[in-house]
Amino acid sequence: MPFELWVAFATASLALIVIPGPTVLLVLSYALGQGRRVAVASAMGVGLGDVLAMTASLLGLGALIVTSALAFTVIKWIGGAYLLYLGVNMLRSAGSTQMGDLMRTENVSERKVFSHAFIVTALNPKSIGFFIAFVPHFITPEAALAPQFTVMIATFATLGFLNALCYALLAGSLRKTIAKPRILRNLTRGGGVALIAMSALTVSLKRS
Repeated sequence: MPFELWVAFATASLALIVIPGPTVLLVLSYALGQGRRVAVASAMGVGLGDVLAMTASLLGLGALIVTSALAFTVIKWIGGAYLLYLGVNMLRSAGSTQMGDLMRTENVSERKVFSHAFIVTALNPKSIGFFIAFVPHFITPEAALAPQFTVMIATFATLGFLNALCYALLAGSLRKTIAKPRILRNLTRGGGVALIAMSALTVSLKRS
């Protein structure tokens, strides 16, 4: 995978990962409830969940990437529409976002924190939509797919782990500030705007 293409993929991945969504809100919720002690467990769950979700998505995409330009275009528009849908929903729900409504996290073991973070991340539709919408743009069809997929999975999972760890450590230190409704609303609105922007970028990109 060319270095320039990898940098572009890593940048796009990071833009998605930092957007508050089910995974980020889960990590924040646990950190607000139990502090820094669950930071590593939740981050590891996020990282492995990303590995599973991306691997499953890419196995299905592999056959499509080497087919017709029409199939690629259809996937691109579906992915863009899906990201737009998620972004609009986040904007609409921003006013009612409350950290305390997500779950009660007191006295939850680190093993349960890990498993919950893993399941939520693996089933996170935002990540799946990203893989379908963006991954084809960063793949060289004439080259072997397995090495490219391996690099992408490792990159995305590592960034996901580090992002979750940073969120958890930050939330553990700023528990009272982050839990304020105004902060949560702004985070959710920012995530919605970012997803809509990514939707526009998706439909404008051309096949690599």
